[in-house]
Amino acid sequence: MQSVDSLHLAEELNQRADQAARTLPILLEVNAVGEASKFGYPPEQLLAELAQLNALPRLEIHGLMTVPPWALDPEKVRPVFRQMRELKERCEQLLGAPLPHLSMGMTGDFEVAIEEGATMVRIGTALFGERVKAGA
Repeated sequence: MQSVDSLHLAEELNQRADQAARTLPILLEVNAVGEASKFGYPPEQLLAELAQLNALPRLEIHGLMTVPPWALDPEKVRPVFRQMRELKERCEQLLGAPLPHLSMGMTGDFEVAIEEGATMVRIGTALFGERVKAGA
C-alpha cells in the first residue's frame, strides 16, 4: 500500500497505474499537527481535496496514516490519535463509504493508538531493537 501526501503525487500515481493497467491501494498521509519535519496533508486540505482524490480511477483510498510527534509519555499523543480517528470518520461521511485502515502508532505509543482506533501500527523497534545510527 502506498502513502500519498498530495494531490500532485496521487495524480502521478494514477497516471502510472493506468499505464500499467493496475489499481493501487493507498493511504492518505496526514501531518496532523503541522510538523515542518514531516510530510502529509494538513487535515483541512485533505478534506478540501478528498473528492478529487477519490475521483482518480486507478487509486483506491483505503484509509489514513500519520506519524505523530514523538513523546516520552504515550498519553501526550492521544489527542493526535483521536483527531485522526475523527478525521477518518469525517472522510467516510464525505465519501459515503468506509475506510478500513487507520495507520498510526509506533513501538512507544501503539497501545494508545489502538485504543483510539488504529488498525495498523509500526512496531519495528520492539521487534528489531533500536536503529544503529550511521557513524556510530
